[in-house]
Amino acid sequence: MAANEAEELREHAEHGQTMRPVAFTMSVLAVLVAVTTVLGHRAHTNAVLNQNKATDKWNEYQAHKIRSNNTALISDLLSVVTISDPAAAQKIHDEYAAHQTKWNEDLNQLKTEADSLEASVAQAESRATRFDFGEALLEIGLVITSVTLLTRSRLYWYFGLAFATVGILSAVSASFLHQ
Repeated sequence: MAANEAEELREHAEHGQTMRPVAFTMSVLAVLVAVTTVLGHRAHTNAVLNQNKATDKWNEYQAHKIRSNNTALISDLLSVVTISDPAAAQKIHDEYAAHQTKWNEDLNQLKTEADSLEASVAQAESRATRFDFGEALLEIGLVITSVTLLTRSRLYWYFGLAFATVGILSAVSASFLHQ
């Protein structure tokens, strides 16, 4: 083995030792990107599912509202037309009045449930946005850190760590939002 080959091997070994922390950092960042991506996808899925539930509640609310309106129209009609059997008409009117009372209670409950679901959608979207932002910053940090291996300048490693730190903080902050 020539002297220059031995020197070259020694330089490669030293380079491997000095770049080991960078490579380890890249591995950790890749795992954090994967975890943050999965959490972001779950938050988006949760938002979509809750939006579908809220839409279903609003559809149910609208159906009750239409039924209530139709019943009110029939009650109004019964009060203005000539009726051959006033007792039967009064019985129908009383039944409709009882239905109206129940439907008004149902409408209030459905509205409350739909509003609650919409609030959970907004919250899930906020969480998803934070996870997405964290994911993007972690990916940027990973790429900038990888430039360290090409340039052998640790400055890129520090910049990558800075981006990754902000990305981690963004992802962790999503956990502080109530589900």
